[in-house]
Amino acid sequence: MSRTDRTQTHFLTAFVLLWLAGTALRLTILAVPPVIPLIHDELNLSATEIGFLTGLPSMLFALAAVPGSLLIARLGVKAAMVVGLMLTAVGGALRGALPDAVWLYAMTIAMGAGVAIMQVTMPPAVRAWVPNRIGFATAVYTNGLLVGEILPVVLMFPLILPLVGGSWQWSFVIWSVPVAIIAVIVLVSAPASTIDRAAPSRRWWPDWRNALIWRLGIMLGTINATYFATNAFVPDYLRSTGQSEWIGAALSGLNIGQLPASFLLLAFSGRLERKAWPYIVSGLLCVISTGGIVFGTGAWVVVAATLQGFAASAILILVLALPALLSKSDDVHRVTAAMFTISYSCAVIVPVISGLAWDLTGIAKMAFLPIALCGILLVMLAPAINHVPRTAS
Repeated sequence: MSRTDRTQTHFLTAFVLLWLAGTALRLTILAVPPVIPLIHDELNLSATEIGFLTGLPSMLFALAAVPGSLLIARLGVKAAMVVGLMLTAVGGALRGALPDAVWLYAMTIAMGAGVAIMQVTMPPAVRAWVPNRIGFATAVYTNGLLVGEILPVVLMFPLILPLVGGSWQWSFVIWSVPVAIIAVIVLVSAPASTIDRAAPSRRWWPDWRNALIWRLGIMLGTINATYFATNAFVPDYLRSTGQSEWIGAALSGLNIGQLPASFLLLAFSGRLERKAWPYIVSGLLCVISTGGIVFGTGAWVVVAATLQGFAASAILILVLALPALLSKSDDVHRVTAAMFTISYSCAVIVPVISGLAWDLTGIAKMAFLPIALCGILLVMLAPAINHVPRTAS
């Protein structure tokens, strides 16, 4: 095999692995929203408790991001990714093992920790496996992530639930199996790199004094909060307004709407990543689409949810490329961990606040007020993107 052929094979293998790992980031998490009404009824959970259940993965994304950085520093990118994949698969499958809310929360925590570790490995993997194609590789794994968000929502009602006799517990097992398979594929096929041979002296603690990390972390946090909270409350909100027949379509729209943004960013991410206007436009679209979900009916709710997904996806892809673009190779994991810690700390509280707003007022629409405020905050912070440096410090 010629050198050119080996290089092409290396790139193809890396892109396939990144895409597969990207899908595993969301398969087990997005298996929850379609079956929230079932969980709600069987375990007798309140809206606040549903908000807490939905916010748990985001909380773990924040709490486990820095330990994930430590794991990468000690074991290397490949090993840390495999650990995250296996923890995600096992925790995700066991969530329904017992008909108990505390057990469901505990296994959700285990699953969320696995996803958090895996999530922190992605930008360092991009930098290590395809250092000359960072923007494109980030768009590739983000495309996988979006597909991983779409599949559980689209397939849960027509395929998975009928297959398992309507059991939300067994549906969680079904969605955990592909994650375990991907772990084996990564273990066997991941490209070797110098970053995989971790040194004991490698730094892992983030530089919390870096103002840019805080700006970007909060901006990413507004989008994460918008996406997860919308997924959490659309099902019960539509049921409360007598529109249960639109739950599947609205959730599908929210997630499928992200794909067009993903394909656009594959082509144009390099032109948009340091400009403020995409963030302003996306923030305004989030506010408008939240209003459409609340005040629309029928197909208009689906349209609004689709627009929400498109706007959130665009910002997600632009921000996720920045750690690998702006950091030195041995700092990518630290910058990524800090950004995720900040962003998911912002995200975890919004679903809980939304649930409290609904419970305390008794008005279902109030659950979406904090979501709309996230879009407004993104618009206010958008000018910070102009401060992104063009070279790593």
